[in-house]
Amino acid sequence: MSSPQNIRCILIDDESPALDELNFLLSDFNDIDIIGTATSASKGIKLIAEKKPDLVFLDIQMPGKNGFHVLHELMQFPDPPLVVFATAYDEYALQAFEENAVDYILKPLSSERLAKSIERIRCLVHANCEEKMEQPDMNGLLGSMGIGSSVLRISVEANGRILLLEPSDVILCRVEDRKIMIYTPKGIFPCYGDKTLDKLEERLQGQPFFRTNRGEMVNLTHVRDFAPWFNGKYVVTMKHIDEQEIIISKGRVKDFRQRLGLA
Repeated sequence: MSSPQNIRCILIDDESPALDELNFLLSDFNDIDIIGTATSASKGIKLIAEKKPDLVFLDIQMPGKNGFHVLHELMQFPDPPLVVFATAYDEYALQAFEENAVDYILKPLSSERLAKSIERIRCLVHANCEEKMEQPDMNGLLGSMGIGSSVLRISVEANGRILLLEPSDVILCRVEDRKIMIYTPKGIFPCYGDKTLDKLEERLQGQPFFRTNRGEMVNLTHVRDFAPWFNGKYVVTMKHIDEQEIIISKGRVKDFRQRLGLA
């Protein structure tokens, strides 16, 4: 059984052998609980949002979004995990890590180097070091790598112009006639830019949005109330939208309750 003092950990690497090796090496540390693995950036971000680990071991060089893009999205989370890079990256990147107090482990991995990293993580997680250790400046690292300068907005079409909405202004995103419609207190607008709800959901990782079913995603801060429905589903009503009931699929009810701190 896992101890409350154990460090809950997720591993992200696009190469399965690398995941297996890291998993094996970490098995020597009794206080490290590996609660999930992912082989892509997108899967890793979703897993972290779901499991809320203390620590993530993250590869940098992955197809599509790389490790820095993952880190950028994690920094939007209310309580982001600690991140250790497991990388074969170049000297420039290593210098950036050192300047921003971010830990990294060079591939091929060694037990000795991993042990040093775990000791550092223990200090940060439990705050029980004799010598004070600062949290890593992840945003500083992202800035040094030229990542993180973009501003998160949801763009919609309105009267021939493109409006840029704050995520907090969006109540509901709904697929209607193969278009994403964005519901706000001031009206309903067709989404501009994001072609699918999957893409919009991915871009909004770390924000208080929840995918209730295949065709709808709600902003949890705008939920008025909810109640059990039939067949294990829930029904949700939203603020600022009259007579709009949103159905939460049976398979998503548990995640919904967890996101609201009810499970």
